[in-house]
Amino acid sequence: MQPLPANIGRLQALINPYALSLRASGKADKTLRTYRDAVTKFAGWLLDSGASAEEVVKVVRDDWADVEKTDIEHYMIWLMERYSDGYANNQYRALQQFFKWHSDEEELPNPMAKLSPPKPGERVVPVLEVDQLGMLIKDCDGKSFDARRDVAIIRFFASTGARLAEVANLDINDVDLTTRTARVIGKGDRERIVKFDHKCAQAIDRYLRVRARHKLADSPKLWLGVRNREPMTPDGVYQMIARRGGRLGIPVHPHMFRHTFSHRWLDAGGAEGDLMEINGWTSPQMIRHYGRSARGARARRAYDRVDVMGGV
Repeated sequence: MQPLPANIGRLQALINPYALSLRASGKADKTLRTYRDAVTKFAGWLLDSGASAEEVVKVVRDDWADVEKTDIEHYMIWLMERYSDGYANNQYRALQQFFKWHSDEEELPNPMAKLSPPKPGERVVPVLEVDQLGMLIKDCDGKSFDARRDVAIIRFFASTGARLAEVANLDINDVDLTTRTARVIGKGDRERIVKFDHKCAQAIDRYLRVRARHKLADSPKLWLGVRNREPMTPDGVYQMIARRGGRLGIPVHPHMFRHTFSHRWLDAGGAEGDLMEINGWTSPQMIRHYGRSARGARARRAYDRVDVMGGV
């Protein structure tokens, strides 16, 4: 999930009228929020001179009327370099609705009129190496509130494969350190129980001890903000992970932990049915999507057991 930009300047001027038109057309609150957030994220990308796709020099835009077809194409490339094909496709569909509205409202050409949505590919999704995960954990050494909180969050992601929203929205009563389990609410409000390892349990226990001194210790939310601030949001958790990875030179986002967990489970010979249950999947297609990197790793190990050259 991309974090929402803090400031999009002049581009903000049309987002509220667009949201108003969505509400007037009867769009559900969740749909309205999804569409509005997609446009806001694209606006942030347009203004960010550093957010370029590989081998693409991006032109900064601060007026919707200046957006061109190539801007949207470059944005899709940038998204697909960092997120899933499904996420990029969803962002495309949301932008498509905005630019149709913008074209009608402002009587301007629609830059997406002749564009097609990004096609799903068979790209191998990057996973975290063991030493990279170790670096992220070591970066949280210390007894401060944020150090103990962040290492608990990172270990929870890594040992459960849970989604960003599932981790960020945990209540304190959702976690049982004795059984090393947590109740999470997944997509479609489906509830499931996930298991975490002993080191994660220890990290959460240490965090809970410093959390008890927080001004908002009575809050039901598990993850509280630093310096007695409000509980963390999904965007806040995302930014914490990206920030810690960025200063270590590790390109990481929360969903990468889910891919890494699934990769290691399958690469170690874990049952596919068990992984579906743990990850809250209802379609076996997800096994194929998440398991591709594990299949590749097994095939590369098998290479050295097969004499393809016949001794020549």
